[in-house]
Amino acid sequence: MLGADSGLDLVRELRADGFEGAIAVMTAFGTIESAVAAMRDGADDFVQKPLSMQDLLLRISKWLEHREVARRARLYERLEATKLQEQPMLGSSPAWLAAVDLADRLARLPLGQGEPGAPSPLPAVLINGETGTGKGVMARYLHQRASLGEKSRPPFVHVNCSALPATLVEAEVFGHEKGAFTDAKDAKPGLFEMADCGTIFLDEIADMPIEMQAKLLLVVEHGTYRRVGGTKERSVRARVIAASNQSLEDRIAAGAFRRDLYYRLSAFTIRLPPLREREDDAVVITESLIERAARQFGRAPMPMSAAARRAIMMHEWPGNVRELSNAVQRAVMLADGPELAPADFGLAEPGPSVPKPAAAAAPTTPGNANPLHFDFEQGPHTADAVERELIVQALARTKGNVSAAARLVGMQRSSLRYRIERYGLERFVEEVAHP
Repeated sequence: MLGADSGLDLVRELRADGFEGAIAVMTAFGTIESAVAAMRDGADDFVQKPLSMQDLLLRISKWLEHREVARRARLYERLEATKLQEQPMLGSSPAWLAAVDLADRLARLPLGQGEPGAPSPLPAVLINGETGTGKGVMARYLHQRASLGEKSRPPFVHVNCSALPATLVEAEVFGHEKGAFTDAKDAKPGLFEMADCGTIFLDEIADMPIEMQAKLLLVVEHGTYRRVGGTKERSVRARVIAASNQSLEDRIAAGAFRRDLYYRLSAFTIRLPPLREREDDAVVITESLIERAARQFGRAPMPMSAAARRAIMMHEWPGNVRELSNAVQRAVMLADGPELAPADFGLAEPGPSVPKPAAAAAPTTPGNANPLHFDFEQGPHTADAVERELIVQALARTKGNVSAAARLVGMQRSSLRYRIERYGLERFVEEVAHP
């Protein structure tokens, strides 16, 4: 008989001592009240006498399966918690702040009510951005913000779709039953199962095999799936975040991505701007990376020279924050001067700093020579000609660095790119960049 001084006390003591194994309470006098009390105190199951060995074996199999899910989820949790602490969200450029604001708003959407395993009503989130822009960081940030106030930390499961072997993708993502294929000696839970009540991050979703996409669509739409070799339909309640550095529209046109899956994944899309569009953030990010690298390599953090700051802001950074991080590690490990110079980052010395022109220039007068050197005695000059010459001089000054030239003429980089194409200056950019 379960009482205040017997079975329930033992359950409470085992859990208080940190016992993580499965606990089943067996009684000959089973009632709903006693079952609820046992489960509340930490029991995993409630068994009535007389005991059926076949039923017990099935229950043990279920306990072992759940234990494996919990073990793998804790492993992912520890790994991802470390990454969350190491990668803060830095930046104040408008495009970056817009992305963070959208993530904050999406994080406030609850997973919904109901028991674990119930389908999630949340729409998926798609994160777009070039390689190295921080798609994984943004996914973890969204998960972390959504988990604020949770008593237990929900799991975050990162799935790199491009790294999974094509023959094992389905078994890894959805799990498999014993005997489902040659090497399936035991049943194994999948990554979706481990993400229940948390977040599953499908990184590089464009590389997922087309034959898997129909099964993924079913999970995104209805929260249900089946293990490989299984007949039982399972449910999962999790946030689905997908990311891609490729254009999914182009993949659809090439017949490599399902249009219906794209529509489901892109219900909310967060675009991460490349580093060249957030130049003012580059120095702030670099300073944070220097502090982290200094701790990692046991060195005192060194300040950057003014030339290094300009070089970092003027560099294109095709690999974005990932490339910048590698450059910072190089600088911190190899630098031996009092401050970090451009060469420590593998960058060339920048040209002299030129102040950005005022928003409205003073009109030209005989005592104020025209800096563009237009001779109006030879005839009129159109506004397009003046603008073209201004852009040519800015590009020549910055040796073809479009981002730096955009700052000199007070334009957005995308606007300057448009004018370079409009005025046919692409070859000129190449010539001054590679004389």
